[in-house]
Amino acid sequence: MVKNYISTFLGIFLGILMVLNAQSLYSQEINIFKYTDFDLKGPVKTCLVITDYGKEEFEFNEAGLLTKAITRYNDDDYDITIYKYAKEELKEKRFENYRDGVFDRNTSIANIYTIDTTANKKITEKIVSYNKEFLDQYEYYYDKDDQLVKITRTSTDGIDETLVEYSSAKGEQTASYFLNSVLLKTVRVKETKSNTNTTRKNKLVTDFLDGEPNTAKEEIFNAKNKLISETKMVFDKKANKLLPMETKTYTYNEAGMLLELRTKIGQGVSLKKYVYQFDNTKSGNWVKQIITPDNTYITRKIKYFGAN
Repeated sequence: MVKNYISTFLGIFLGILMVLNAQSLYSQEINIFKYTDFDLKGPVKTCLVITDYGKEEFEFNEAGLLTKAITRYNDDDYDITIYKYAKEELKEKRFENYRDGVFDRNTSIANIYTIDTTANKKITEKIVSYNKEFLDQYEYYYDKDDQLVKITRTSTDGIDETLVEYSSAKGEQTASYFLNSVLLKTVRVKETKSNTNTTRKNKLVTDFLDGEPNTAKEEIFNAKNKLISETKMVFDKKANKLLPMETKTYTYNEAGMLLELRTKIGQGVSLKKYVYQFDNTKSGNWVKQIITPDNTYITRKIKYFGAN
C-alpha cells in the first residue's frame, strides 16, 4: 500500500501508521514493510530520522524486513511497534505506548497471526490488549491465486463480513469490496501505453457511503512504478460525478529522486523543490533532504549490516 509513495520521509511513515492503525475492514489487509518502503537502498540495519517534531527510529533484519519502529516525541513520550516473523510471514505485531517514561499497558495492544494452508490460504489475526482483553479477530481468506476474497471480523459487537470480487474488462482490473453486502470500496487498475511506448499505470480508488460514491483518489505511476500524479476527488450529487479537489504532480530525476512537488487546489498552485545530501556508501542513500521554499529539512543517520 505505501510502496514508491515518496514525498517526504515523514509523510511515508505517517501514511504507514494510518494503514497500521486503521480499524475499518478493508484497511485491515495485512501489510509487511521492507526497507525499500522507506526510500532506503542497500543492507540497511537501522535508520534514525530527525524531524522538527521528534525522531523516528527504524530497525530491519538482514532480509530487509522492518522489525521495529519507534516514534519519539521527547525523551519520555514515545511509541514502539515491534514486528516478528517466521520465514518472512508476519506472526506478531505489537504496539507499545510510553508516556512520562512509563509503559502504558491500557493503550498497548498485540496482533497475533496464524496461517492455515491446508487448503487455500487463511490467515487469522487476533487483537488483544496487554491486559489480556479480547478486542477483535479478523480472518482473511484467499483463493488459489493468492488473492484476498473475504475478510471476517468478530468483535464484541458481532460478526461482519467483507467480500472482495474481481472483474476485468477492456484491460481494466477491478476489485470491489462489499461490507455485509453493501458496496464499500472499488479499486480499478489499468495500464496504458503512450506514443513513446512507455507504460503508465492508473489506479482509481473510490470509497462509498451507504452504497453511494463519496470520495475517490486517482493515482498515476510511470514505467518505474513511481507515483507521478495524485488527485483527490469528492462526489458531487448535483453534477452526478466525481470532481477534483486537489491534484499533486511529482517530478523525479533519472535516479528516481523526487525533485518537485506541485500541488493544485482550486485555482491555487504551490511548488516545493527537494535537494539532497548523500552518504559516502555504495548504497548512496540520502542523509539530508532540504525542502524549499519552506527551508525545512529532514536528516537521516543510517547504519548498515557488515559495517564496522
